[in-house]
Amino acid sequence: MPGWNATHIPDQSGRSAVVTGANSGIGYVTARELARRGASVVLACRSAARGRAAAIRLRAEVPGAQAEFMPLDLADLASVREFAAGYAQRHAALDLLINNAGVMALPYGRTADGFETQFGVNHLGHFALTGLLLPRLRAAAPGARIVNVSSGFHVLGRIGPADACPAGSGLADPGGEHGYRRWIAYGRSKTANLLFTHELSRRFTAAASPITAVAAHPGYASSNLHSGASKLEGPTLNSRVAALGNAVLAQPTSSGALPTLYAATAPGVRPDAFIGPRFGWRGAPVRSWRAGWTLDDASGELLWAASEQLTGVSYAALPR
Repeated sequence: MPGWNATHIPDQSGRSAVVTGANSGIGYVTARELARRGASVVLACRSAARGRAAAIRLRAEVPGAQAEFMPLDLADLASVREFAAGYAQRHAALDLLINNAGVMALPYGRTADGFETQFGVNHLGHFALTGLLLPRLRAAAPGARIVNVSSGFHVLGRIGPADACPAGSGLADPGGEHGYRRWIAYGRSKTANLLFTHELSRRFTAAASPITAVAAHPGYASSNLHSGASKLEGPTLNSRVAALGNAVLAQPTSSGALPTLYAATAPGVRPDAFIGPRFGWRGAPVRSWRAGWTLDDASGELLWAASEQLTGVSYAALPR
C-alpha cells in the first residue's frame, strides 16, 4: 500500500461509477481518474452549469472518456429520488458509488426537507441515495463498492444514545437545534458517514452480499470545502490561518483523492475499512485510525433507524 498512486488503479473498463460532488476538487479528480482507467462515470452535481463544464473538461483531459453530468442536490430528497430514478432508467447496473460531496462548518441552516444542513447533506442525502441505488449496485457484477468520504474531524462529534453523548451531538437532537456549533455539527455528520459504513457493512455481511462498503478521508487537501468554510467566516484571523494552511500545508487535490480511489479500486480492501493518508494529513493511502464509537453496533443501528425514518428510504433487502 505505501507509495500507491493513481497509476496503480486497476483497469476499470466495463465498470460504471457515480461520483457525487464531482464538479471540482477531490470529486472531480476521482471521476477523472476512474474515467482514465476506462470506467463510465456519472458526475452527480448540484450546479448544472458547473457539472456540465466539469464533464466537458474531463472529456478534454481524457480523450475518449465516458463521462456525463446528472443533476443531484443532496439537500433536497426530491432531487435525490429524481436522480436515482433517472439513473435507473439509463443504466442497468452500478459498480462504484462514491459518496464524496459535502459541506463543512456552515452557519446553522436547513435543507429543503428541514434537516440541519451538514447532517442533511453529508449523511442523510447520501443515505437516501445509496438506498435508492441499491438495486443497481446489486445488479452489478461481484466487486461493487460503496465509498463514503468522511474526515478526521469525525472526532469532534459523537453519535449514539442521547445519554452517552454531549448535548447537541447525538440523535436526540439531529438538527442541532440546541446550542448549535458548526464544527461539532460537521464532526457529527462525518461520524455519521463512518457509522453508516459500519452498519451497511454489517448488513451486507449478514445478507451474504458481495457489495463492499468502505470509507475514506483525504487528510488535509486543498479543496473547495476548506475555502468555502473560510469564505463564510469572512476576513478573520481563522480564515487567514486556513488560507495559509491551504497554501503551505495542504496536499493537492490529486493526492487528496488517492484514499478514495484506493478504497474504490484496490484489490483486497476489506469491508468497513477506513482509508486515509499515511501521515494522517498527507501521504500515500493506508488504513486510517478512527474513533471507537464509529464501530459501535448500537450507535450504527440507532443512526440507521433514524435515517430511514427521516428520509423515508427503507433498505428492505438488508434487514437487521
